[in-house]
Amino acid sequence: MTYRRWVYSLIGLCLLLLINSTMTITRAQPSGPIYIVEVQGTITNVTINYLERALRQAEASNATALIIQLNNQGAVLRAIRPFATRIAAAEIPVVVYVAPEQTNAGAPGAFFLSAAHVAAMAPDTSFGTPTPLAEIDGLLSEQTQELLLDSVEQQLFTWNETRRRNTDWVTRAVRSGVWLTNEQAIATNPPIVDIIARDTDELLTLLEGRTIQLENQAEVQLRTLGRELTPIYPTLWEQLRLLLADPTVAFLLLVMGAVAIYAELANPGTTIFVGIGIVLLLSALVGIFSLPVRWISVAGLFLAFILVALDLYVPSQGALTVVGIVVLIVSALTLVDTAQAPNAFVALWAILLVILITMLMAVASIWLILRTRTQPIATGPEGMLGRLAEVRQRLEPEGMVFIEGALWRAISEDGDVEPGEWVRVTAMYDLRLVVRRLDADDDLAHRQVFQS
Repeated sequence: MTYRRWVYSLIGLCLLLLINSTMTITRAQPSGPIYIVEVQGTITNVTINYLERALRQAEASNATALIIQLNNQGAVLRAIRPFATRIAAAEIPVVVYVAPEQTNAGAPGAFFLSAAHVAAMAPDTSFGTPTPLAEIDGLLSEQTQELLLDSVEQQLFTWNETRRRNTDWVTRAVRSGVWLTNEQAIATNPPIVDIIARDTDELLTLLEGRTIQLENQAEVQLRTLGRELTPIYPTLWEQLRLLLADPTVAFLLLVMGAVAIYAELANPGTTIFVGIGIVLLLSALVGIFSLPVRWISVAGLFLAFILVALDLYVPSQGALTVVGIVVLIVSALTLVDTAQAPNAFVALWAILLVILITMLMAVASIWLILRTRTQPIATGPEGMLGRLAEVRQRLEPEGMVFIEGALWRAISEDGDVEPGEWVRVTAMYDLRLVVRRLDADDDLAHRQVFQS
């Protein structure tokens, strides 16, 4: 009798556990949309704010899943780690997908793929960096630095172990850097990523039926086959901030702002240039404050333009312009601190474009100055030398002549001259013009021109 009671009790307990498990899975199955958000450019705090909003929207709508497609260029390390923790603790399944082909997800790939409930990559993609994933301040003691490295390593290790993924690469990635392709990531045992999918359609097919365990221990069985993806686009304000946070855009705005200020200094009184310059410089600062820039490089950019401008007034035969261009190149290449933001840099085409425009401006300015110096003086008293004047008051030898719209006192150097005759200015002395009669050829040429 006792034996049967134990058997019945065991059977009842198993049935209760089975029913509870089934109810849990059924209760946790989301019925909402499948959202997708694409990450491009350099990941900064601005990008993270956009991703946070997308994740909150997906959780609020009880979404089936949120797919984060990484198509980024670089990232600020201090920004990505906190959001990776947010991915791991999400209330809905989060799929991180590195795509399309040729994408190197860099440091965000290492953190986000580790934290994601499902890690996916497209063919011919990669993640990781050749530099350490952890950003450590060199001013800290060795013991403190080691504790910080251990903290990052343990976090990545825990995430990957919880998802039953390979953890052999974690230590190398945190302490020395690692770069892994999709082939390497799927070839390990167990694999580093879960899925290799050519596109989002194949990704949805491979996600079908997967059971995901969330951090709150709830289990979710994905139903993705034949479903449509719902994009979460950035707002207009987010688009503007994302644009300004791009290192190349911030560099170009900084340069254009400096050029506008220089144009105002070269043409004082036209306040439009200074207004445009201030707007451009403030826009550049919005982007710069989102990036770990080297301020000595920012100062170097302004120094470069000061040197180029000085070359217009200092007889250096172009030496200051050459030095300014060299300073510009070095400052632009070192503008972003790549130790804090791996793979974030100013595009080479933008640097070359600015150098070309600077050289053209310098050459054009020098050419105009040289051309002006070789031209005869056309204004002021010196500009009257060699000009023709009409006698208005008889020169005997002093009288009045009319030239350049005004009457001038003049002295004839070759005798009296009657009113109405034309004379040529040969000199100027004590605010008096010295004139002489026209010779026969000059007089004939003047009459022909006058008659025509």
